[in-house]
Amino acid sequence: MITLAVDSSLAATGVALLEDENIRSEICIHTGRNHAEVLLPTIERVLASGEIEKDQVDLLAVTIGPGSFTGLRVGLSTVKGLALVLCKPVVGVCTLDALAMNIASSRRVTLCPMVDAGRGEVYVALYLPSGFDSYEKVQTECVVRPSEFIGSIQGEVLFLGSGAEAYRDLIGDILPGRSSVAPPRFNMVRAAMIGLAGRKKFQSGETSDIMTLIPDYLRSSYAAAPIGRSE
Repeated sequence: MITLAVDSSLAATGVALLEDENIRSEICIHTGRNHAEVLLPTIERVLASGEIEKDQVDLLAVTIGPGSFTGLRVGLSTVKGLALVLCKPVVGVCTLDALAMNIASSRRVTLCPMVDAGRGEVYVALYLPSGFDSYEKVQTECVVRPSEFIGSIQGEVLFLGSGAEAYRDLIGDILPGRSSVAPPRFNMVRAAMIGLAGRKKFQSGETSDIMTLIPDYLRSSYAAAPIGRSE
């Protein structure tokens, strides 16, 4: 199975091409908010590097949030357009699920991907290992103030993501001796992880209706805004 995965949820634009679980090509560019300018050319580069034509792609996977309001819309609109042209299935993937997949561990440590949401808030979810390189989500994604959330987590916790970096000192103060922050290389969303997560969902029978698939902002004031408006 050939999977084309796209991420534009945060400050980088990422595209990956996978054959089954093997990464054939992956590009990640720090673009800030300029996702629209680089996403399509990056898709073309990844396909060319992986020596795959568009019509050979079997599945499209894309981050649906939480994350940048504009970035999510750009990625989702692009993938929807490709799906319509190519008549291929689409799977939406949670940004925090993809972050959690950056860590491979069989230790009984809680993973807390944490993305800076601005306004003094973070997007978070909690995961526990269910085997090597496999995690079970034990608390669904939500938007919270870190000072009100961190202290509620039990046991040893590994934090990762832009929010973990931004609130590193606060994490250490609230959970001394039982918390750590992942190294920077684990704190960015990888399109390859979006592809792996999307493939797993597809094999479990999950696909998304491209006519109703929308970004998951986690902030209800933005949920009704149509794709195409700026944030």
